[in-house]
Order: sequence, then structure tokens, then C-alpha cells
Amino acid sequence: MATLFTKIINGEIPSYKVAESDDFYAFLDINPNSKGHTLCVPKKEVNKIFDLDEATYMGLMQFSRKVAIAIEQAVPCQRVGLSVIGLEVPHVHVHLIPLHSMENARFIHKEKLTSKEFETIAQSIASNLS
Repeated sequence: MATLFTKIINGEIPSYKVAESDDFYAFLDINPNSKGHTLCVPKKEVNKIFDLDEATYMGLMQFSRKVAIAIEQAVPCQRVGLSVIGLEVPHVHVHLIPLHSMENARFIHKEKLTSKEFETIAQSIASNLS
């Protein structure tokens, strides 16, 4: 059965897309720790990050780096943090979180954003991709 992220990649569930390549997809987390919190996922459905083949793992890190640089240009923050936990959805995903303090990395406080805010942030990040 397809995961939530596979359904997002396939367009069955809407998302605020930030970036896409042949192998990876990046979109805003709809329950973000901070504005600009983005998820990068491989299109290949794999449960655990270290179960990815080496090429896909390295590709995901390269893709995530490009997205993180774009986030840092688009969203005022001290830095962009990276977290891989993987318990919520059984599909590898990298959290890229604009950090203002350590609290943003704790997955406790969540931002509430309107659809328009999500759209504006996604467009801003996407426009900073090189």
C-alpha cells in the first residue's frame, strides 16, 4: 500500500511543492516546527534511511543540501537544521527546519500558517533554487 508521501508525490494528496527531480521531491511540512519547515523524500518508497542504496542516500543528501540553501535564502533564520527520525511515516524523509533556537528542533511547538502563507513560502524557496 502506498505511503502518505507516495500519494503526495503522485499528486493524489495536495502539497506545497518546493522542488522536484527525477528521484526526489521536496514539500512544506503542513505541521511545521517553524516557517519553511520542508520535507525531502526519495520517490522510491523505502522505510528506513539506512536501507536506501548508497546512490539514493547520497542523492537525497545532495538534493536536501540544495533545498536547505534555498530555504536559508528565502526564510530568515540562524541556520537550517537537518533531522531524520522516520517514525511518523514509513517512507524515508529528511526534515529541513529553519532554526531560530533549539526549540525549533524539538518537534514540540508547531506553527500555524494559512494556505496563502504556505504558498508564499513554497514559492519563495522554489525561486531560490539554483
